[in-house]
Amino acid sequence: MSYFRWDGEDLILDCHLQPKASSDEFAGLHGERLKIRLTAPPVEGKANAHLLAFLGKAFGVAKSQVSLISGELNRQKRVRIQSPQKLPDLPGLTAQGH
Repeated sequence: MSYFRWDGEDLILDCHLQPKASSDEFAGLHGERLKIRLTAPPVEGKANAHLLAFLGKAFGVAKSQVSLISGELNRQKRVRIQSPQKLPDLPGLTAQGH
C-alpha cells in the first residue's frame, strides 16, 4: 500500500494534515499517508483551501485542478491532482508508468 496512486492522468494522494504548523511543508510519511504541515488553522475550511493551494503549487497546476475527495472535516484526507505538471521530491513518488 502506498500514499499515492495514479488514476489515468490524475494523481490520488492520501494525506495526513498537521494544521497550525510553523511552515508549509511535506513532512515525510505518517503510516500509509503523506504528512503535510500547513500554517493555516483548522477552522471554516481554511486548512482545506490552504492544502489545495499548497498542492497546486507543489505539483505545478492551478488550485482548481486539485480537489478534495474525502476527509473534509478530518486530518486524514484524500486529494485528486489533475494531470500534475511536476512531481516534488517525495518518498517513492514516480511518474505514471515508471
